[in-house]
Amino acid sequence: MPDLLIELFSEEIPARMQRRAAADLQKMVTDGLVEAGLTYAHAGAFSTPRRLTLAIEGMLAASPAVTEERKGPKADAPEKAIEGFLRGAGLTRDQLEERDTPKGKILFAQIHKPGRPAADIVAEVLEQTIRTFPWPKSMRWGAGSLKWVRPLQSILCLITTEDGAESVPLDVDGITSGNTTYGHRFLAPEAITVSGFEDYEAKLKRAFVVLNPEDRAETIWNDATNMAFAAGLEVVEDAGLLAEVSGLVEWPVVLMGTIADDFLELPPEVLQTSMKEHQKFFSVRNPKSGRIEKFITVANRTTADDGATILAGNEKVLSARLADAKFFWENDLRVATSAEGMAAWVENLGNVTFHNKLGTQAELIDRMAVLARELAPIVGADPDEAEQAAKLAKADLSSEMVYEFPELQGLMGSYYAKAAGHSDAVAAAAKEHYAPLGPSDDVPTAPLSVAVALAEKIDKLTGFWAIDEKPTGSKDPFALRRAALGVIRILVENKVSLPLCDTLVLGFGPQPSEWLESAARNAIGDAKFDALIEIDGSEVVYDVKTAVVSDLVRFLHDRLKTYLRDQNIRHDIIDACIAMPQNDDLTLLVTRAKALSKTLATDDGENLIQGFKRANNILTAEEAKDGVEYSYGADVKFAETDEERALFKALDEAEKTITPAMDKQDFTTAMTAMAALRAPIDAFFDAVQVNSDNQTVRRNRLNLLSRIRSICTSVADLTKIEG
Repeated sequence: MPDLLIELFSEEIPARMQRRAAADLQKMVTDGLVEAGLTYAHAGAFSTPRRLTLAIEGMLAASPAVTEERKGPKADAPEKAIEGFLRGAGLTRDQLEERDTPKGKILFAQIHKPGRPAADIVAEVLEQTIRTFPWPKSMRWGAGSLKWVRPLQSILCLITTEDGAESVPLDVDGITSGNTTYGHRFLAPEAITVSGFEDYEAKLKRAFVVLNPEDRAETIWNDATNMAFAAGLEVVEDAGLLAEVSGLVEWPVVLMGTIADDFLELPPEVLQTSMKEHQKFFSVRNPKSGRIEKFITVANRTTADDGATILAGNEKVLSARLADAKFFWENDLRVATSAEGMAAWVENLGNVTFHNKLGTQAELIDRMAVLARELAPIVGADPDEAEQAAKLAKADLSSEMVYEFPELQGLMGSYYAKAAGHSDAVAAAAKEHYAPLGPSDDVPTAPLSVAVALAEKIDKLTGFWAIDEKPTGSKDPFALRRAALGVIRILVENKVSLPLCDTLVLGFGPQPSEWLESAARNAIGDAKFDALIEIDGSEVVYDVKTAVVSDLVRFLHDRLKTYLRDQNIRHDIIDACIAMPQNDDLTLLVTRAKALSKTLATDDGENLIQGFKRANNILTAEEAKDGVEYSYGADVKFAETDEERALFKALDEAEKTITPAMDKQDFTTAMTAMAALRAPIDAFFDAVQVNSDNQTVRRNRLNLLSRIRSICTSVADLTKIEG
C-alpha cells in the first residue's frame, strides 16, 4: 500500500505554535482523506522551526468504488418531478428501477461512483488544508492572497509505492509541489531530493536538521545535564522552556556559559526568571550552595571556535539584563529595610485599582487582614501575626522587581519581608498565599500561610459574588473557579474544620449593601427576595447576605464534586453527603463522602442500599396512602417471626454504635455498623409481609421500616444514591 509524505516549508514558525500546528496538519489531512474514502494504517506529524511534516503509512491507492441506492418519486409522478430526480442522480429514465411498495410503484436509482486515484484526492485535501489552516496569527506576502504564519516557500508532496515515488501535482498561489526540501539554513542550505519518509528523515539529518522535536529536546537535555555534571553542577529542570527551545533550533548545539560574579548573590529565582524570559537560557545550579552559577544556551549551529563567539555575545547581553535585575533588587531592598519599610508599598497600592466596584489593592489588603485575623484561631495561627502577614502579603506588587517580572509576585515579597526583619512565617505567607494556582500545585500547610491564603481567596469569592460577577459557562475572567478549588484543597488537605457559611458572611461584611441586594435578587429571584424582606419603617430586617452565601456555597459544592470525582467518588455519593447537616464544613463533608464511598464499594454496602430503598419505597407509599407518618412506636412484642425479632435486635445494636460514632464524626465506624444491617434486612424482607391483615402488626412493621430509614439516613441521605 502507498505511503504519503507531506512537508510545508516556510520561514521560521514561532515555537509556541509548532506542536499545535503539526497536530492540526495531521487532523485536517487525515480527516479529509478518510472522508474521501482513503483510509490508512498510521500517521505521524513532526515540526521544526522551518517545516511541518506529515508521514502517512498504508494508504489506499485509490478510493473504493461506491454504489448508492437513491429512492425517487412514484412511477406515475409528473414528468418534471421525474426529470429533476434524473438530473440529481445523473441517470436516464431507462436506468431507473421500478419497484412495488405499500405506497405504490416507486422509482429507485442505483448510482455507481467509481474510485478515484489517491493523488487526485491528496491534491484536493492538501490545497484545502493549506488555504484554511487555523494559525492563531497569519500573514500575506508578495502579491498573492495566500495566508500563512510566515511566508510559505515550498511544498513537498510524495506518494511512495513499491514501484517508486510519485510527486503529487499541486499549485497553491504559484507555489508548486515537488519532491525537494532544504536542509539547515546555514550549514546545508542546498535543495535535497527525497524518495520517501525514511530517505527524507535520513537526508535531513545529514543536512543538520533533526526532524522530531522530541529527539531535539532529548539531545538538548542530555547534553546540558552531562555538561553541568562534568562541572559538578546541575541543570534546573524546566519542561516548558525545554519544549520552547527545542522549537527554536533545527540542529541543537548546547553551550554552557558563566554568570559574572557581580550577579551571583541575586536570589536564584530572579536569575532563573531573567534568563528564561529574556534569553531562553537554562539555569545551572550549584547543588551544595543552591546558587545559580552558570547558564545553558542552545545554538542552532556549530562554529569553528566551538561556540566561543556565541557564548561571549550571550554573556555580554546577559550581564546587561542582570544589571537591571540587580538594580531593581538593591533598590527594593533599600525601601524594604527603610524606617517606613514595606508599609510604603502598601500605601502606594491605594492608587492601584483591584476592581472598579471592589476598590483598590490597598482596600483588598484591609479586607484580607480582617479575614485572616478571624481565621487564625481556627487554623492554629496567631491573630496578630496573621493580620500583619495579610497586610504585607501583597506589598511587593509595588516593588520594581515585580513590576518587571510579575510572575515573581509573592516570592519577592518573602525575600523583602525577611530583609525587613519579619518572621520566617510572615515571609512564607507572602510567598504561599497565592497557592494553589493549579490542581497539581502544593497547598500551603503552615498555619499563618493557610490563614492568609484562605483570606485572599474568600475575599475574592465574596467580593465578586457581591457584585454579581460570577462565572458563566466557560467564561471565568476572574479565576473564581480556581479560587474556589483553592479554598477546598486548603481546607481538606490540611484537615481544617471550618463553618464556611459563617466565614463567608464575614467576607461579605465590607461589601456595599446595594450590590449585595442585587446579587441576592439574582441568586433567589425577585419574588422570593421580596417575600423574605420584612420592613419595619425604613429598616430592612432581612440580611441579604444569607441568600448570596447560600448561592456561593452551592458553587463551592459544585467545585467539590469536580475535586472528588477526580478521586473516583461518584456524584450521587457526594449529593448524599451534601444533603446532610453541616454541609458547609467541607473537610467533614469529604470525610463523610470517602467513608460512604468505601462502604458502598463492599458487597454488604451495595446490597444494603437495595434493602434501604425497598424499605423507604414501601414506607413512603404507605404513608401517602394512609395520610400519616410512621415514625415511632415500633415494638418487638408485636413481632411475629424470628427474622422480625432479629431485625429489631440488629437495629438496636447498630444504633448503639452509630449514634456515638456520629457524635464523634467517626463516619467509618458508623457506616460499617450501617452496612452490617444488610443481612437482617434481607432476611426480614424474605420472610415477612409488611402489609399484614392484622393492622396492629402492619403499623408495627411500618414503624420498623421507619427505624431502618431513620438509622440509615442519619449517616447520609441514601435516597440520593442511584441504583
